[in-house]
This record gives sequence, C-alpha cells and structure tokens, in this order.
Amino acid sequence: MMHDGLGIGFGGGFMWLFWIGLIILIVWAVKATVGGKSTPSERHKSALDILKERYANGEIDREEFEQKRKDLTG
Repeated sequence: MMHDGLGIGFGGGFMWLFWIGLIILIVWAVKATVGGKSTPSERHKSALDILKERYANGEIDREEFEQKRKDLTG
C-alpha cells in the first residue's frame, strides 16, 4: 500500500478542528448555564434588598434593621 500523506494530514486537520469546536461548545454551554441563572436585578441588588436579606437570614435583629432602613430611606 502506498500512502501519499494527504489522507493523514487532511484527517488530522479536521480532527483538530473537531476538538477545538467541541471545547468551544462546552465552554459556551457552561457559561450559558452558570451565567444564565442570575437576572440583572439579582446581580445589582439595592442596599435595602441586601438589608432585607440580612434580616431574613437572622444576621441582624429588628431594631438594627429598622435603624438601618431609616438611614437608607432617609
């Protein structure tokens, strides 16, 4: 059998393109899955929203919550 070398180089080139494409597809899918879970409003919470979360989680008591809420709302 005689090989002129084109078959190996040609197939190898497409194999590289396949793997590069697959890696790009996987990276895109991961970014879309992880990054797509939070909405813009969740990424940019107001200070009052954060304060409400801290109160709901029990990090601060009612007195501290009310004082800080008054400070924030003026």
